[in-house]
Amino acid sequence: MSHFKFYDKRDVLSLTRIRRFETKLGERLQVIADPNALEASLQQSSAAFVLLGIPEDIGVKANMGIGGTDSAWLAFLHSFLNIQSNDFLEGGNILLLGHFDFSDIEKLIESNAHDFDERLAAYRHAVNTIDDEVEQLIHIITQNKKIPIVIGGGHNNSYPCIKGAAKGFYKAGVIPIAQINAINLDAHADFRPMEGRHSGNGFSYAEADGYLEKYFVVGLHENYLPQNVWLDMVNNPFIDCITYEDIFVHEKRTFLQAVGYATTFTDDTICGIELDLDVVENALSSASSPVGITTNHARQYISFAAADSKTAYLHISEGAVQLSDGRMNGSTGKLISYLVSDFVKAVMIS
Repeated sequence: MSHFKFYDKRDVLSLTRIRRFETKLGERLQVIADPNALEASLQQSSAAFVLLGIPEDIGVKANMGIGGTDSAWLAFLHSFLNIQSNDFLEGGNILLLGHFDFSDIEKLIESNAHDFDERLAAYRHAVNTIDDEVEQLIHIITQNKKIPIVIGGGHNNSYPCIKGAAKGFYKAGVIPIAQINAINLDAHADFRPMEGRHSGNGFSYAEADGYLEKYFVVGLHENYLPQNVWLDMVNNPFIDCITYEDIFVHEKRTFLQAVGYATTFTDDTICGIELDLDVVENALSSASSPVGITTNHARQYISFAAADSKTAYLHISEGAVQLSDGRMNGSTGKLISYLVSDFVKAVMIS
């Protein structure tokens, strides 16, 4: 984990706006006691959740997407740390660990790749490095029976989240085999062929490697579902989905019925909860769309899925404050902070 930066209390308070007569979340969050003794520090911590960031867009670029997903983490922190600490969310059960910084790899690729094909191959190779480091950290967190909250970054990080959580919770004795389920609220299945790692095939690799047992996608857009991916999904009894069109156009199910179907499908073991922000209408992401769910739907999904599942982790991906094509949206960080607070509240109540 050579690319990970651990936070101390000064880092947290530097982003927290202290105000007299009020207590902000940043004043209550825990930090790691000793980065050099990570596992012992996690064991000693009373926190149930471990929050970390993966601000990178290498996986998105490896999928020929628009860069900028490295911009959401800091904006999220500015918002999240300044939430009020109160009876609804006190904050002391969250440990803010830090973030990964893979910018040196990206700079190396950009300065040395000669053409598009060479750059694409280099980015896909670099995702393997990200996979290894993220998986190692998620493994350590989960083997100490903590729930990771991961803010991306590209959706490529679903693979190391699934793999790390499966191995960690297995080592902790929580599950009998190193295999978990996942629910994904997403406009895309991210189940593309294994052509080299990128943001569009994290679940393909997790399933092929045996770490993902059941997988359910809510809100899949029919217009962006490749036929080969569709056939791979419908011919696999451990994968299911409900499309956006079936929920909101044809009204075969309500949104909450769709989420309930997903949690029932995956209720036999612990389950990772995934949300790709490109599913939210007009949210700034690597694949932004004028068609999608509302922010309230996203909050309902997080709250319902977290309360109705045996939760392994939360992963929110693909959000951006500024994309490489110049588009900007300063509210992305605040949206993610709402989703994270909803998740923590739901898990603590359930």
